Amino acid sequence: MDARRASEPTPMKNRTTVERKSEREVVVTRTFNAPARIVFEAWTKPELIKRWWVPKSMDVTLLSCEMDVRVGGKYRLVFGHDAANPMAFFGRYIEVTPYSRLVWSNEESEDGAVTTVTFEERDGKTLLVMHELYPSKEALDAAGTGAADATVETFAQLDELLVTLR
Repeated sequence: MDARRASEPTPMKNRTTVERKSEREVVVTRTFNAPARIVFEAWTKPELIKRWWVPKSMDVTLLSCEMDVRVGGKYRLVFGHDAANPMAFFGRYIEVTPYSRLVWSNEESEDGAVTTVTFEERDGKTLLVMHELYPSKEALDAAGTGAADATVETFAQLDELLVTLR
C-alpha cells in the first residue's frame, strides 16, 4: 500500500436520508465529518459551493454563483451545458445564523420552497438537516424524486470536499 495515500484523509461513507414528512415537506439528513464552521462555510462561500453543488452525473457546469449571505441578501446560481440554455436557482436569505442555521426562499417559480438548513456540531462532526417546505402538495409532487436523488449525490460531493478543507 502506498504510504502517502494511506495517510490522506478520505470521506466517511455517511448515509443521506430523504424523508417526505407531509404533503408539503421533505427533510434530508446527513452527518458530515467536519466541524459546523467548515460545513457552514461550504454552504455560504461561492468558491466552495462551486466545488460541490451541481451533481456530477448531470454533466453540467455552474456558470455563475452570486451569494450575498445575510438576512435580505440575494443569491443566484446559474448552471447549464453552456450560456445559451442556462437554468437558474435564485431567491433571498431569510435567516442567517453563522455556523448553525440558514433559511432561504427559492423564487425561480411560484412553486418554490422555503429551505431551512441547520448545522449541529457533535464531537467534531456536523449533523445537517435540510428542511424544504413547499407551498402545496402539487409543488412538492412536481419537484419529484429527481431533486432528492440530486441532493444525495451533492451531499456525497460535499463530503469529499470537506475532507480537503480540514
